[in-house]
Order: sequence, then structure tokens, then C-alpha cells
Amino acid sequence: MLNNNLYFYVEIVIRHYFTIQLMKKNIQCEWFENWFDSPYYHILYKHRNCNEAELLIDNLIDYLHPLSSANFLDIGCGKGRHSIYLNKKGYSVTGIDLSQGNIASVSKFKNKNLHFFAEDMRKINRTNDFDYVLNLFTSFGYFENKKDDEDTIYAVSKALKANGIFVLDFMNIQKVMANLIPNEKKFSSGIEFSIKRKIENNFIIKHIHFFDKGKEYNFLERVKMLTVSDFKNYFAANK
Repeated sequence: MLNNNLYFYVEIVIRHYFTIQLMKKNIQCEWFENWFDSPYYHILYKHRNCNEAELLIDNLIDYLHPLSSANFLDIGCGKGRHSIYLNKKGYSVTGIDLSQGNIASVSKFKNKNLHFFAEDMRKINRTNDFDYVLNLFTSFGYFENKKDDEDTIYAVSKALKANGIFVLDFMNIQKVMANLIPNEKKFSSGIEFSIKRKIENNFIIKHIHFFDKGKEYNFLERVKMLTVSDFKNYFAANK
């Protein structure tokens, strides 16, 4: 039998081992894989609702004047707000998202002209398939490595038909910097979210902290501070 001191030592070693394994797992997992698969992401941003998505799509349609036969790809589609409405307007739409949870949730809306897949935007497995590719609600700029951004633009370029159009929704960096709110509290569905923002290493970083049902949660958002010039360089490399 183990004496008390030895038992205590073994217990500490075991705890230390599993702590290290958990840290390794979290390091290997990108922040957006954890956060976007969490139900709390949708609670915090539930004000970004279907009405807002429909207004954006209506404005895009008025501006783009797509043919009724146009085929759309919505990358980073989330729970399909834009994809579903586009399809209701008569267009053929494919939505992709890295979150298995999002795709499982939205798959109930699938039909012969509306499809959803769990897929990485860096590895879009389509060639010359789409008249339009949409990337909405600031779902670009998450990657640490510049090559991941370049791979995404290349994948989009490959997926588009000749003369196809890529619609990219991204933040106005100058405006964000001028109006950055360092500390903020938001209340949603009975939860108080404490949000801290900062600029570090060319990223806008948002720390999200809250308690729910007696448990403490911490999540992170990181978006690269890309400018119009940065995007022009990405696009020029994929003409």
C-alpha cells in the first residue's frame, strides 16, 4: 500500500500530467474552433439577427444584379442566415463553415439548391463552380500565419468561375482603432459578458469572460488588422 506522502506525490504527478495534456490540446486548437462551436458565441451575438442579414443580402442583390441562375458560395456561413435568405430569393447556394456544430444546426434547411458542409475556407475543394463567393460578418483575418490568408484567397479564386465576384465584408481598421472600447459589459440571456479589447502584434484582440450556472468561461477573438492595400496585394497574387 502507498503511504500518505507517496500517495500525495503520485496524485500531484497525475494532476500535473493531465494539466500539461490539456494545455497542449488548447494550444493545438485555434481560438475560433473553440469559440464558434460554443453556444455562448450565438448568445453574445444574437442581436445580429436574420433581419440584419436579410437587409445586407437585399442591398447586395440590388448592387450586384445577379442572374437568376447565379450560384453562390457562402464561406464562414455560421448558422446560415445569409445562405438561407439567398436561397429563398431563388438562388443556388452552398454554405461552408469550420464549425461542425453550426453545420449540424443549419442542415435541416437543406434542399436541392441549398447545401451545407463542414469545411475549412483555406481548403475549399471546388474549381470554377461559383459566380459569387461571399465572406460576411468579418470572418477573415483570424489566422496567425500570412500563408493561411493567402491560401484562403487562392481557394476562393479557384472556386470562382471566370469573371466571378468575391464579396468580402471586413472592418474599417482606422475607424476601429479610433473608437476602440477597452472595457465593456454586455448582458444577453441572463449572462453578463465582460469584454476587454486591445491591439497587440497587429491583431485586434477581444477577451470574453463570464460565468454561467456556476462555471467560469474565458474565450478569445483575434482579427488581423488588414488594410485595403493588404487585400489588393492578396488579390493581385491570384489574378
